[in-house]
Amino acid sequence: MEEHSSGAIEISMLFFPHAGQGHLLPMVDMAKLFASRGATVTILALSSTAPLITSSVDRAGIRLILLAPSASLRPAFESSMRDLRPDCVVTDMFMPWTYHSATALGIPRILFDGTGFFARCADHALDRLRPLDPAVRSFTHPGLPHRIELLFSQTPDYLKKPGRPLTAFDRIFAEKKAVDPLNYGVLVNSFYELEPNYVDHYRHVIGRKAWHVGPVALCNQNFADMSSRGGSAQGECLTWLDGRPRGSVVYVCFGSGTVLGRAQTREIARGLEATGKLFVWAVRGASEDGLPRGFEERIKGRGLLVRGWVPQLLILGHRAVGGFVTHCGWNSTLEGINAGLPMVTWPMFAEQFYNEKLVVDVLKVGLAVGSKVYAPDGEERAGVGAEAVEKAVRDLMGVGEEAEGRRRRARELGQKANRAVEKGGSSYEDVGNLIWELRQRKKAQMDVEATLNKVRAL
Repeated sequence: MEEHSSGAIEISMLFFPHAGQGHLLPMVDMAKLFASRGATVTILALSSTAPLITSSVDRAGIRLILLAPSASLRPAFESSMRDLRPDCVVTDMFMPWTYHSATALGIPRILFDGTGFFARCADHALDRLRPLDPAVRSFTHPGLPHRIELLFSQTPDYLKKPGRPLTAFDRIFAEKKAVDPLNYGVLVNSFYELEPNYVDHYRHVIGRKAWHVGPVALCNQNFADMSSRGGSAQGECLTWLDGRPRGSVVYVCFGSGTVLGRAQTREIARGLEATGKLFVWAVRGASEDGLPRGFEERIKGRGLLVRGWVPQLLILGHRAVGGFVTHCGWNSTLEGINAGLPMVTWPMFAEQFYNEKLVVDVLKVGLAVGSKVYAPDGEERAGVGAEAVEKAVRDLMGVGEEAEGRRRRARELGQKANRAVEKGGSSYEDVGNLIWELRQRKKAQMDVEATLNKVRAL
């Protein structure tokens, strides 16, 4: 459905992202996507995020309103809505209060929560099992298109210990759950061909309105946009990769929010060293005093440790990279899929164990390293040993029917991801569907207002 089919009615959208990088960047990409399709877009963001997003937003012709840090962002958000009168607001899952503010002003709130359809459906199914029985080692999620089994140890504390005092996160999450069915809908960073059964399940069985508009990172097709997410080590990293054979390097990264203790850092290092494979390891979040003595000297020329932020899009898209060890955050998972790479899955917390199930059991483009425990705080003990790391990386980068099958399926998914955002693709069309729907809604409001004006004039 073309977004221009309702004539010249202009649509304005206000995006209000969370400041955390894993939520901020995909929402900025979404804003750029809608701006490229003719919507007038404004981003409301904390001033602390300016260095990360300003240049990219400026290139896209998007208005950026920066807010000073404050104990309450509600007054600034409500003031912006009154001034701009947007046709919708798109806000983050960590801001459930924005639903009430927007509704009070008659503005539809669209949710962004940074997960895919599979995780949303699995989480909805899990609610039917609460409270969880600690005597049951594992459980199957009811009513899903595939048999999805999770260990009790892979669930968060608020499910395992329902009687404990609520944390601030628990309260936010509970409020998010309460307003979920009340939102106008949800924008999902995914594409239909990736998880078709779960798009349909979410829309038609759970009965929620949603638009798949991803992979949104693919809107960053120029070097400036892709490199703006990297740090000072970017040049060194890409130069190092340029000198390696095609598909020979495994990239290891555990995301921006993961903390690794000394023991686990040591096991990762030992495992990578034992593989004999080429690797790039983004060690941000790792406990560097956990690196074995002499490790960097021994792996010189074969391995590269990158500290600080890395240009992940450029690394994953580099011809030398042939595999990805990931914590299964949804952004990283999708970026690996976009690049057509097979993955070693190493979930830590949040919805990452669901993403592992999608990658390994449903899509069959990954293999699990054996992470069994939900551990958001980077527990000091090593949950996965060096031998498991070595085996997983060797299997990922190896030869044979199983490894080649993973690579082939990953390549095919990467091609589908890129087609989804092209004109006529599934995500391209769903962006148009939302713009069309917002225009129809605005036209109906304008027609009602015109009729009321005629009545008033009598």
